[in-house]
Amino acid sequence: MPERQHGRPAPETHTTIRSEDWDSRDLSGESHSQVAFIDVDMTEASGQGAAFSECTFRNVRFNASVHSDAAFANCTFIRCSFFDATFTGCKFVGSVFSDCAFNLLKVVGGDWSFVGLAGADLRGASFGDVRMREADLTGTRFQGASLRQADLSGAWFHGADLSRCDLRGSELSALDPSTVTLKGAVIDLQQAAMLATALGLEVRAM
Repeated sequence: MPERQHGRPAPETHTTIRSEDWDSRDLSGESHSQVAFIDVDMTEASGQGAAFSECTFRNVRFNASVHSDAAFANCTFIRCSFFDATFTGCKFVGSVFSDCAFNLLKVVGGDWSFVGLAGADLRGASFGDVRMREADLTGTRFQGASLRQADLSGAWFHGADLSRCDLRGSELSALDPSTVTLKGAVIDLQQAAMLATALGLEVRAM
């Protein structure tokens, strides 16, 4: 079971949905609390305003699914696939991901604060205008990803690989450049000055 920040245990589940075919299902308005979803196919599922609270998703396929204004609060995702999935304005506050696949994942807006993505392979994923305060990004692989206009206040970056990642407009005050890989990363002028200062350089005007 993936670990949560500050040692918080994963929520217990009281109901199980196993091996069901939810392919192309409209999830709009659905609400699930403390449910274990195991081997469920949610490929091309879609909907607006669905709510999942303290649920566990194990081997669930979210491939090509599209979600708007949905909430996945304090959920646990284990060996799930998010290939080409899109989440717009969704909340994943406190959720934890372990051994998941995120190829072509697209996240637009929403709140992913306190999420656990330690060691996640997010190469090529896209995050835009999303809140990720105090997210655990330890050892995360962001090579070639897009992480623009993201609020990363207090995020944990130690050992993360941000090579060729587009970071423009993101809040990076918690990033220690000496503990991450930044080769080829794209940043703006304000971020450049901040990172230079973090490395002990003195930035002066001509």
